[in-house]
Amino acid sequence: MKTQELLQLVNEFDSPLYVYDASKIESQYKRLTNAFNKVERFRVHYAVKALSNISILKYLKSLGSCLDTVSIQEVKLGLHAGFEPSQIIYTPNGVSMEEIEKVATLGVQINIDNLSILEQFGTKHPKTPVCIRINPHVMAGGNANISVGHIDSKFGISIHQLPHLLRIVENTKMHINGIHMHTGSDILDVGVFLYAAEILFDTAKHFKELDFIDFGSGFKVPYKADDIETDVEEFGKKLTKRFLAFEKEYGRELTLAFEPGKFLVSEAGVFLAKVNVVKQTTSTVFAGIDSGFNHLIRPMLYGSQHHIDNISNPKGKERFYSVVGYICETDTFANNRRIPEITEGDILCFRNAGAYCYSMASNYNSRFKPAEVLWFNGKGHLIRERENFEDLLKNQIVIDLETSKLNYEETVS
Repeated sequence: MKTQELLQLVNEFDSPLYVYDASKIESQYKRLTNAFNKVERFRVHYAVKALSNISILKYLKSLGSCLDTVSIQEVKLGLHAGFEPSQIIYTPNGVSMEEIEKVATLGVQINIDNLSILEQFGTKHPKTPVCIRINPHVMAGGNANISVGHIDSKFGISIHQLPHLLRIVENTKMHINGIHMHTGSDILDVGVFLYAAEILFDTAKHFKELDFIDFGSGFKVPYKADDIETDVEEFGKKLTKRFLAFEKEYGRELTLAFEPGKFLVSEAGVFLAKVNVVKQTTSTVFAGIDSGFNHLIRPMLYGSQHHIDNISNPKGKERFYSVVGYICETDTFANNRRIPEITEGDILCFRNAGAYCYSMASNYNSRFKPAEVLWFNGKGHLIRERENFEDLLKNQIVIDLETSKLNYEETVS
């Protein structure tokens, strides 16, 4: 999307505003599928948690994607978007047995990541096909909060618990049709990923009726012009060769699956916000915008970096700014960042805002959530309206304090 197009979208839909470029989502999807084009049965399960707007889900479906879900609500969103149950995998963590059983009745692929639930589910529903999430104890990921395959992680069944796992499967006679892992996000070292893959291949040998092996995701995307990223093409060549060899060793054709979220939508998204104030202090210059971590929490939560452009003055002389929000506590997007000179009223553009940004938005400080726009075929399409005051009141119940007080006084007297 061009700068002028983004400015026009702000004029049309106001700020703050999320905008997603459909063409970038498509190019990322094709990049991944092309990297594994020698695998006959290859599936992409888009991670709904990254960005769950129905229009985004429908668009990914049109590209051929399946879905990776982590809650019954995400499963229902997927079904509402038109996905078949067979196109959805459900990988919860720490949810109730009741939720898992409800999801199972919807016909989607169940993926279980702890021994207790596996035994309970296998005992009650031995004929329902189940995938098992393995924790390979491989530390991978760009941040401790998004590294989920290490030994202290709450995710997955430890590879060291394999004997116990096999006993449960044997005792319940349950049908294991898939093996799964996810080591973390922002993985750069292809070698680390391939090492974890070998652990999964070794585990798969213990199950004779597998239909698929799911390697999760975690590909790193660039956050700035000269940033490094996962070499998906190199990874595709190396894992394809190993996977095809394993298929022959295993003795039957298998599906190779991945669950990308950030890889597909991060670079497609931008977040646009207007500068309310430019404030000079004794130590820095603050650019205060009409948003906060209620709309984009990742910098405060993860320390993540989002490249920031001043699209109102893209060729201006660069100065150092600390970009902050309007939330009534520490609310910083960037410290001492070089940005073309900013004046009040300028529009700042935060890059890589497609993944885990709107999906983590809240109404903190009773602020409205922003609108979302999909840029498709050279035009901006509103795919979620900006919230209003009525949305803040929705589902709240106002009690009659006077009546409650009188009833209480009558009771105690």
